[in-house]
Amino acid sequence: MIIFAAMDTDLILQHVAQHIRLDEAEQTFFNSLLHPATIRRKDHLLLQGNVSRHESFIVKGCLRTYTVDDNGQDHVLMFGIEGWWISDLYSFLTQMPASCFIDALEDTSLLQLSKPNLEKLYEKVPKFERYFRLILQNAFVAHQQRINQSLSFTAGERYLEFVRKYPGLEQRIAQKHIAAYLGITPVFLSMLRRKLSGK
Repeated sequence: MIIFAAMDTDLILQHVAQHIRLDEAEQTFFNSLLHPATIRRKDHLLLQGNVSRHESFIVKGCLRTYTVDDNGQDHVLMFGIEGWWISDLYSFLTQMPASCFIDALEDTSLLQLSKPNLEKLYEKVPKFERYFRLILQNAFVAHQQRINQSLSFTAGERYLEFVRKYPGLEQRIAQKHIAAYLGITPVFLSMLRRKLSGK
């Protein structure tokens, strides 16, 4: 269940400022298009088959994007942490049904931007096209790297890359979710951690 919450825009404005410069009026307009929400741990932001209506910026907390195979096995595609945008991008852009689930691994605070509001933002503050192009480029590069690592890295190398990409996250979430991200069993992950800590 998504709960509407008070709005804290400091983190998102810092994130935007890394890519484009906004004057005070542009910041105010951008803030007016954002909708704050809170999603409780274990609740879903998006269900497979539903349409992704928002891009969601994570202010606090952790989400995971995952699919479920015919045997009921979860496959984690990515985690979303503070300062990240998350959605089913294909579904958001095409307004077609989502192919994945997104749920909260912690109580999570979000700032959401709907597709109509995104179009208003592009029209009124065109420099946001550059901002979201850069975000999309970074996401595409990360997606390519993830595929390459899944195909060519050993389980140990994938684990070390997870630790690098998501510093501190392994202390926050269940081992089974990390294992599902790495494509291994929780038992094998436990053995892998012991082996790497012994080096």
